Amino acid sequence: MIKNYYHTSVLLQEAVDSLAVSSGKRFIDATLGGAGHTKEILQRGGIVLGIDQDEDALAFVSEQIKNPNLVVALGNFKDIDTIAKENTFEQVDGILFDLGVSSHQFEEGARGFSFQKDANLDMRMGTSLSVKAADLVNGLTKGELMELFTKLGEEPFAKRIAEEIIKAREVKPIETTTELAQIAIKGYPRGFHKIHPATKIFQALRIAVNDELNSLKTALPKAVELLKKNGRLSVISFHSLEDRIVKEFLNECEEKGLGKVVTKKPIVPTEEEIQANARSRSAKLRVFEKI
Repeated sequence: MIKNYYHTSVLLQEAVDSLAVSSGKRFIDATLGGAGHTKEILQRGGIVLGIDQDEDALAFVSEQIKNPNLVVALGNFKDIDTIAKENTFEQVDGILFDLGVSSHQFEEGARGFSFQKDANLDMRMGTSLSVKAADLVNGLTKGELMELFTKLGEEPFAKRIAEEIIKAREVKPIETTTELAQIAIKGYPRGFHKIHPATKIFQALRIAVNDELNSLKTALPKAVELLKKNGRLSVISFHSLEDRIVKEFLNECEEKGLGKVVTKKPIVPTEEEIQANARSRSAKLRVFEKI
């Protein structure tokens, strides 16, 4: 059973305000999740196509929201153009990407996204994906693990953690989140960490399993194509790798004369929001308007 509580949407008012929602306008929520942003768009009279690759998310939203102005579709946002066409949303007034992992995905033990829950090392956003985090942890060489943790996790002790993983899996395969978290702790110098030593390697594995950065790079140009004149693209990112991709892409679009970057500096959460929802602390919202 899916809990009534699913996810607290980050930068809710700011993101929906950025889309300039009004009655009858059409929008795509490319990362539907628990539909927090979509509910606000619907309340303001918008019509929404909500996309998510997580079957749980679509089941939750379909159960919670009975609104003829909402269409939901299962899929990865890298295919946003195809999904939009299939649902007659080819030209829209705004598109939102909220790139964060939902609270539900962190809290649902079986998914393996959090080292705070003992679970199998899975980390797949959608069950159609074939490679799990355990496959990478147990199959990559030391050099490949180092590269993964360095590039996708920006982990300063990538080499030490990779060495500990190799040692551990010589005894037995690494199968659970708890096992991997304990191995990460061994790879850190004593007293050196401000955050849990597993934080960045879990990020790296999740990004790799779901091919998140390549999906984002593929989706953004398609999203701009789908926008009408004066349509808005709003993207909420949660780490520097995502934010860099978004920032550079929007600047390139502006340089090509496709539109203007509305947010010269990203919009970030207020202190009040961070106090209420600690997971919002790293969020950055960037907005682009097509001309």
